[in-house]
Amino acid sequence: MGKVRVESFSISLDGYGAGAGQDLANPMGAGVEDLHGWAMTTPTFRRMVFGQDGGAQGVDEDFAQRGFRNIGAWILGRNMFGPVRGPWPNLDWRGWWGENPPYHVPIFVLTHFPREPLVMEGDNVFQFVTGGIHEALRLAQAAAGDKDVRIGGGVQTIREYLAEGLIDEVHLAVSPVLVGQGEHLLAGLDLPKLGYKVAQHVQGVATHVVLTKG
Repeated sequence: MGKVRVESFSISLDGYGAGAGQDLANPMGAGVEDLHGWAMTTPTFRRMVFGQDGGAQGVDEDFAQRGFRNIGAWILGRNMFGPVRGPWPNLDWRGWWGENPPYHVPIFVLTHFPREPLVMEGDNVFQFVTGGIHEALRLAQAAAGDKDVRIGGGVQTIREYLAEGLIDEVHLAVSPVLVGQGEHLLAGLDLPKLGYKVAQHVQGVATHVVLTKG
């Protein structure tokens, strides 16, 4: 069985991983336009987000690349799949990424409301899990086999997995911006008590911090 990892998760200097008021125009909430600026300079994210070549090599690209290595399954909170709240009104919403999302492995979406699996191009199959974080992790690990499971977010999903000590490795990209309000990633979590320590910190456009458990 592989590791459970968080990769390339951007937070602000004041600890926010998302802004308030997520909607179609603001997938990560308002006021966080520069939070992911470090990533948008990298070839990895330029290809994935804009379909463009080019970008800066270096520390930021190294971390962007590593986030996709050896990943056998993803777990996403419902907000990471889309802005729809409550019971699914229909099946029109098919995610933020179009018909060929960038995952290319099974994806497990946490939700309180059942929905049939969504099969898309590029080996992307979204499965909707109503049994909570432990069931989603069990299913993801079974699908991943010997490879790793990536917890893609959002903030609340990562917090829940951290609070249970279920994440083996966390890569945070601390961006040189202030957000002021929204969803705080680490407030109220005693990471040392949960067994986490700083294993690496490297400066790029963002400060890349890797936490490991144990």
